[in-house]
Amino acid sequence: MTVTQPRTAEALLTALSRDLPGDALITGPEATAPYAADRSGSRPDGEPLAVVRAANAEQVRTTLRHAHALRVPVVPRGAGTGLSGGANAGTGTVVLDLSRMNRILDLDPHDQIAVVEPGVITAELDRAAGEFGLRYAPDPASAAISTVGGNIATNAGGLRCAKYGVTRDAVLGLDVVLADGTPIRTGRRTVKGVTGYDLTALLTGSEGTLAVITAATLRLRPVPERTATVAAYFDTFAEGAEAVSALTAARLEPSMAELLDGPVLGAVDDAQGTDLRSRGGALLLVQCDGQAAATEAERAVRLLRGRATSVETTDDPAEADRLLTARRLALPALERLGRVLIEDIAVPRSHLAAAVREITAAAERHDVRIFTLAHAADGNLHPILVLDPGTPGIPDAAWQAAGDIFTAALRLGGTLTGEHGVGTLKRRWLADELGPEQHALQHRIKAAFDPHHILNPGKAL
Repeated sequence: MTVTQPRTAEALLTALSRDLPGDALITGPEATAPYAADRSGSRPDGEPLAVVRAANAEQVRTTLRHAHALRVPVVPRGAGTGLSGGANAGTGTVVLDLSRMNRILDLDPHDQIAVVEPGVITAELDRAAGEFGLRYAPDPASAAISTVGGNIATNAGGLRCAKYGVTRDAVLGLDVVLADGTPIRTGRRTVKGVTGYDLTALLTGSEGTLAVITAATLRLRPVPERTATVAAYFDTFAEGAEAVSALTAARLEPSMAELLDGPVLGAVDDAQGTDLRSRGGALLLVQCDGQAAATEAERAVRLLRGRATSVETTDDPAEADRLLTARRLALPALERLGRVLIEDIAVPRSHLAAAVREITAAAERHDVRIFTLAHAADGNLHPILVLDPGTPGIPDAAWQAAGDIFTAALRLGGTLTGEHGVGTLKRRWLADELGPEQHALQHRIKAAFDPHHILNPGKAL
């Protein structure tokens, strides 16, 4: 990363102070420190030079134009809920905070489209769509606190991915600002469209390294008429994973299938006063929706009986919400136990149980605590390493365990990251998955969008 020299920093701050409103620019280490890191547990070297709290696209353009001219690194930021270090901002950087750009600009129930600014909270968009019998299908566990722009930057997944796809499947078009301050619009308001290269798909998941999002045109979907939820408990996490593979083999397509291991259940119990851990060593939550929800849930129950220690089903929304709340609160519960290092592998669904065994072996081999949960219906596992909060940095044993898990994922035909992004935490393994030719091509794409490498340098590639 280019080091910002004092004279350059002074010139940038002078230009930003002149061209931005007084409440938009934040300087000073105490004021900028809260913007230095995301939720990944990693820390950058030092504090940002400044924070620009942009209120509109013009302020984004102004910031990038000056930063580009002076070659100062810019780190785009939403709510800071990222889990891979992608929003970490160290010495000499300018954080471009987009959380004030939080308007829903248009919500068209006839075309089932919403146009939103990047700082809109994901759950708030879902609630607004719900007034018209619609919903925003991507459903990350952080929906109550994460922003749509951050979700797009990482191509976030979520609980409903297996049936409705990831964020990229909901993004029809983007308004973005390039590194030099040039605004462009990609995509369209139609569901179909193949004019030119698909820059919308390219920018979705680019982790703020190619452009800064100022608005997004999103696809909405009807709220399902019916929903049925199944809760199945197992003696072991591996048995739960094998049961999910059986559902997949039977061609059952639930809207979600969330799997939590026993240690995660215990952490949730301690945090929420529940008694989930007493029911078994793993919990599988399966939800079916649509007109055939009850029939599909019955099929799931038949497949799970004989594999699970107990199986329950409900069509009561309140009871389903109670169970899903336990899933959504899993990460906060683990954060109470220590500093978390959150991993995010995905494997072919038929290899889910094999991946679970590899994670268990890595934990035992390196003597680290690993708590695992999964978006099991799409093979996406989150092995979460809980570290001693008093230990500086990330211990070698934790890195070695993570490396073993990544190597296993690739060996099983999977990927280093299913939905959290590469950020800073996974860059050392990136070439193992991409290979040298593709890795070099991606660097050339980065240079085409951002020739001076000011946008989120040191991330993703």
